[in-house]
Amino acid sequence: MRSPADATSPKTSLATRAYEILRHRLIMLDIAPGEAINEAALSLELDVGRTPIREALKRLESDHLVVSYPRRGTFASNVDLTDLSTISEMREVLEPIAARKAARNLTSARRDEFTTTIAELRTLEAGDDQRTLMERDLEVHRLIYRSVDNPHLMETLVRLDDLATRIWCLVIPQIPDLIGHIREHIDLLEAVLDGDDSAVAELAGEHVREFDKTLRAALR
Repeated sequence: MRSPADATSPKTSLATRAYEILRHRLIMLDIAPGEAINEAALSLELDVGRTPIREALKRLESDHLVVSYPRRGTFASNVDLTDLSTISEMREVLEPIAARKAARNLTSARRDEFTTTIAELRTLEAGDDQRTLMERDLEVHRLIYRSVDNPHLMETLVRLDDLATRIWCLVIPQIPDLIGHIREHIDLLEAVLDGDDSAVAELAGEHVREFDKTLRAALR
């Protein structure tokens, strides 16, 4: 399974490609909170001009992933743990809607994607590194979001999940059962395949509540 940063189309614009790569690094904390963003270095590394980099950074600022200061430059935004309540409040409403829509919008190709993802989740083991587990968690959410067939809803969900993932990554050493959290998605994905509206909504909401509960326990 590829990470979201690797899933760009050959036709993707340079600015979009830079945006997706940088967004993934920011949400996975490969670029640490508060770290300066070096446009020149990124331009060389990604083999794109400074203009696409600047366009990408403008989008990332609107996502609350970077912040720019006059005459100082651009920095990865800090992870504000107090945002957890507001993020969870919105996700608890929107994630069940997304799961219902995914169940209603299943095509043959999407059914194959869900089936493959379930099989991959079943192969995860406690010995897998945390990065692999986090990538799987992220991809499960992206799969559901792609299936809602509503670009505005998908954009909102991705933005909220990105912010939640940054908090998740920050406290991951304190998470006692990371693989158990990831495997919770199996029941949700199977309910989507079954087209069970009530079950997918309940499971999606419960997953957000458990996520919030787990993070709060880790933050104590």
